[in-house]
Amino acid sequence: MHAPSTVFAPGIEPATQVGEELHSPRDHPRALEPITLALTAALSVLGALIGLNLITTLGISANTSVIGALVAMLVGRVNVLGLRKMRSVHRQNLVQSAISGATFGAANSLLSPIAVLFVFGRLDLIWPMLLGASIGLLVDTWVLFRTFDSKLFPAAAAWPPGVAAAETVIAGDRGGRRAAILAGGALVGLVGTFLQLPMSAAGVALIGNIWALAMFGLGLLLRQYSVPLFGVDINTQYIPHGVMIGAGRVALGQAVALLRRSRAEPRPDGAGSEDGSIDPSRITTTSEGQLRRGLLEGYVLFAAGALLVGLLGGLPLELSPAALLGWVLFVAFAALVHEIIVGLAAMQSGWFPAFAVTLIFLVLGLVVGISPVPLALLVAYCSATGPAFADMGYDLKAGWMLRRGARPFLPVEREGRRQQYIAQLVGFGIAMAVVALTWQSYFRDQLIPPVAKVYAATITAGLTDPSVVRNLVLMAIPGALIQFLGGPKRQMGILFATGLLLLTPNAWWLVFGALLVRIIYDRVRGSAAEAETELSLVGAGIIAGNALSDSSRVLGIR
Repeated sequence: MHAPSTVFAPGIEPATQVGEELHSPRDHPRALEPITLALTAALSVLGALIGLNLITTLGISANTSVIGALVAMLVGRVNVLGLRKMRSVHRQNLVQSAISGATFGAANSLLSPIAVLFVFGRLDLIWPMLLGASIGLLVDTWVLFRTFDSKLFPAAAAWPPGVAAAETVIAGDRGGRRAAILAGGALVGLVGTFLQLPMSAAGVALIGNIWALAMFGLGLLLRQYSVPLFGVDINTQYIPHGVMIGAGRVALGQAVALLRRSRAEPRPDGAGSEDGSIDPSRITTTSEGQLRRGLLEGYVLFAAGALLVGLLGGLPLELSPAALLGWVLFVAFAALVHEIIVGLAAMQSGWFPAFAVTLIFLVLGLVVGISPVPLALLVAYCSATGPAFADMGYDLKAGWMLRRGARPFLPVEREGRRQQYIAQLVGFGIAMAVVALTWQSYFRDQLIPPVAKVYAATITAGLTDPSVVRNLVLMAIPGALIQFLGGPKRQMGILFATGLLLLTPNAWWLVFGALLVRIIYDRVRGSAAEAETELSLVGAGIIAGNALSDSSRVLGIR
């Protein structure tokens, strides 16, 4: 069975150009071109509103990048006012990057953090926290921009929603058999989601690493059936959280091992040449030195943001200078670790346990005795990081797939990534404005993200069961062992803990069913490469159909 440690972009050989040819960085469309900017801004408003409505009514956020790509395709069919330029797959990529960034930014990184302070009863801290959450969001995505396509976050890894977005754009550009397979997968995703099945679980299982996703499915199974099988709710005993702590510690150690290397390993022969003879899947465009600097910059910027939040939140009145400094350093560490763990889970599975990882730091804060107000600010600030980090990884993966045929690849890829980042900054800016203008009406109508209620209730209640600490320590051992044995490429410990932390009924059998289909089809098809390409197209379609269904729920809401 063909089971690579990383999944390359399916169906796009390095020599294949998608859409218009890119021969230099100057050929790549600009995010601030009038037509692109106008469509980006309009769809970012829509994306932000979709995100806010979904997070406050259903407690979820949808990946709207496929919606952005489809709208851009339709606009490109209109031959007036220069709209035909939107037929460019790279402009479509810019638009889908912005709308998805606005969706996750508004819902997960801005509204949810300030809702923690609202539920906690500190309305006077909402505006300072909105500023702090905005800083956290911007630093979060800056770190991803600086570290994407490194050995820690390689572009050649799965990033399943990014594959779905790219394949949607490619299908619209090329049509033919690829479009038919993708459309068939999308139909399956739509029908399954209509039947209340978590279809994205099956979609990612057709794209991601088999070993990692097997552990993910096992975690989902144990979470769903822990009570009938073992007579205990593993979540209330904080067993999944302990597993994630152990896996996270080893994952951080594995990341540090990368950062300690003084220089990048040499590229394979011909892989890094600028004359066009390059296979993007064989190299990383971000060196270990750049990765190290990006994470260090992130920690310093997170600390600066935490200090501002602490000062505006009145912590100097509650904490001594030494305690305030310790709080700032711990908050910055929590924010950075939070985004790394969420990013690793999202990279391999397409799902990210942002809520659960934030809850881990909340519990650790209670264990070490952080008082309620500083802990509420810590949790709110930490929760602003991670989701947008993961979402931007999906978008950059999509762009990487669309640019793989460019010659020369390296400068075009770097410029395209920069333009995507600019487009997402537009989306983030609009998300900040939308949240600033609407949060009072949402909270007045008691439309509050459910996760914020959990955070606030946990802070208020504190830890009354001494067994929680024991479980965290004991369950960290198997989490660490699984992560160590799986290695940094598979992230098996992180994925197992992610499954344990997610209560998604019936997701486990969709994961294992899709993995079984992969194994059987791989053997029957004969050609491992062709089987992987076709199944990845089906998986991308399922994810796209699920995302469209989730986004459509906003219709008629509020």
